[in-house]
Amino acid sequence: MQNSQTEANTIPNLSTVKNLPSCFPKAGLTTAAVQGHIFKAADRFDSRGRKIPGNGLAASGAIIRRGRKVLIDVDKYAAWLSGGL
Repeated sequence: MQNSQTEANTIPNLSTVKNLPSCFPKAGLTTAAVQGHIFKAADRFDSRGRKIPGNGLAASGAIIRRGRKVLIDVDKYAAWLSGGL
């Protein structure tokens, strides 16, 4: 019985990109805004080779990619969104 309780504590609260805005109704998020956060999560380079710093979402560990599926850890995303990292 204790083993199932510890497994339940380690499973993160996940959401798809499409469903994530409904987890934060007062934040005014849209699916497009979440996609923009994901696109700008990691460092990237412009056409001249200059580094554009990411927004820190990738470093927070909130993005989980499995093949084409992108899942978001809701708790880590909330901490990143509130600036608590």
